[in-house]
Amino acid sequence: MPIRWNVPQHASARGRLDEALTAGRGAVVLGPDGCGKSTLARLAAGDFGRRHPGTRIRWVTGTPTERAVPFGAFSHLVQIADIGKPAALLRAARASLDGSDQGDLLLVVDDAHDLDVLSATLVYQLALAGAARMIVTGRAESSPEAIAALWADGLLRRVDIEAPGGGDTPAEVDAFLAELPAGARSVLDYLAVAEPLSLADLSALTGADAIGDAADRGAVETRTRGGASNDPVVYTAHPLFAERARAALGGDGARQRRTELVRLLSQHPPGHLSDRLRLAALALDSESPQPTAEVVAASQQALRLGDLALGERLARSALERSGGLAARLALAHALAWQGRGREADVVLGGLDPAALTEAALMDWALLRAANQFWMLSEPERATAFLRTTRQRVSDAGARTTLDALSATFAMNAGNVGHAVKVAGEVLAAPGADDQAVAWAASAAALCAARQGRFDDVEPLAQRALSAEHPGLLRFTIGLGQTTALLMAGRLDAARELAQQFTDFAELQQPGRAIGEVLLAHVLLADGEFARAAALLGPAAATLERTGYSWGPLSLTLLATALAQQGDIAAAGKALGRAESRHGTKSALFAPELGVARAWRLASMRDS
Repeated sequence: MPIRWNVPQHASARGRLDEALTAGRGAVVLGPDGCGKSTLARLAAGDFGRRHPGTRIRWVTGTPTERAVPFGAFSHLVQIADIGKPAALLRAARASLDGSDQGDLLLVVDDAHDLDVLSATLVYQLALAGAARMIVTGRAESSPEAIAALWADGLLRRVDIEAPGGGDTPAEVDAFLAELPAGARSVLDYLAVAEPLSLADLSALTGADAIGDAADRGAVETRTRGGASNDPVVYTAHPLFAERARAALGGDGARQRRTELVRLLSQHPPGHLSDRLRLAALALDSESPQPTAEVVAASQQALRLGDLALGERLARSALERSGGLAARLALAHALAWQGRGREADVVLGGLDPAALTEAALMDWALLRAANQFWMLSEPERATAFLRTTRQRVSDAGARTTLDALSATFAMNAGNVGHAVKVAGEVLAAPGADDQAVAWAASAAALCAARQGRFDDVEPLAQRALSAEHPGLLRFTIGLGQTTALLMAGRLDAARELAQQFTDFAELQQPGRAIGEVLLAHVLLADGEFARAAALLGPAAATLERTGYSWGPLSLTLLATALAQQGDIAAAGKALGRAESRHGTKSALFAPELGVARAWRLASMRDS
């Protein structure tokens, strides 16, 4: 028989939500599953729309399956440019949501605890910019960091509600599912492995009558979300339905449902990048694998979006099936960017460089040299490897790119003069590609700041930023810019710039931690030692597990911040960790290490 979950009215919470929408930018409604958050949001949004008829109301709903895909929940609302900078991707996504000529936007984000990192980041940025009124629902204890920051940073009002009588239990849901007819149950089974599904696709799998029966029995809901398509989509009607249906399916049953879904969806390949990644992820755990070239392409796109875990899964699957160079490079990139240099080196070592074309040799050699220098802490070996590779290539553009990486190596090794010379030659070369320009200009910008040539920093920084290149070079550029501003006494400007690296433009690690190091560096210069230490503690814990030069720097700055506060024991411990990790690859920061030692001695009243 049909089931209707007892949804309380929450009159008090409704009043606070209405007030937050009228007087402010909106609210975050928090509570356990099944307590009526979604109903409350739907009623409040409907009433607001009736009172303000020019308002565009758009819905985004997080689900466990879409959480595994970048921008999964927003695929119907935002366009994603195929570019390689997470911050630029977020700006493009915000711009595609703007539509300021179409009236004010009320964005309802339901089950925000099930958003992927980029979707959660976009929600935060929209709230920070005041670009939309918002109603966000979710569970406080399991929300992504960016969602928790909505109320922690005071951007949206927090409204807590409780479920009377403890809410619905898994046992009650299991009993309900067991009584569903086979057709209605099959609808839930497909949604358990991919939610939502379009009404058209789900009808092709189960039949329209089964969906209608499931809806009549309170198991699913058909919604029109707005945005790029008004085609209806189907969701489960309760958060526990998909979870319990997935548990009942078991591994083999879920795999069979994915296989059937992949075969259907592959007949009309999706155009949106998030949907293509969703299909690629589904196919991984099915009996209908995609062609390896498509899997590699999906892996590369996931990496450009900053989803290293998904990029790794896809690349590993492609490599196991093909052993090809493209899959090998994608997997090595994913591993290296996560700081897993030894694993990346094993992957890169599994081929014969003598059998590679010159273009393939370059792709392989650049990644292997960078991995050797930073992740394996073998800078001498990496530099020698670059020289050997340069002797093997004949193309002038390829040699320029190798020189650009060698300039970056020289800078990190503290050989600033040589780095400036080589970087200048690269930037003057007519055949320098984006990768070469990004490496050379970022190194030149930071070197200029360290040498006191402050007027040179910004033009070099802008040239580096104009070159599309994935990875972490934007932080090298940022350090050059903030250093120049600090040395010029422009503390407020330095803080404003550094803050941009921590305002959830960088949610994936290690980018988040490096952004916090940049901000802490400015806070130290401004005498805010406690705030700097609070940022540097967790950042250093993240970065010292990787091979990045930011690891020793974060520990060095932490030691200084602690010593400035008179915490001698903690400063000594941080300094010891910094010294043990300092070496050629972080020699550029030897002056900071000397300053940390001096402050520790000063805190001990020791000359």
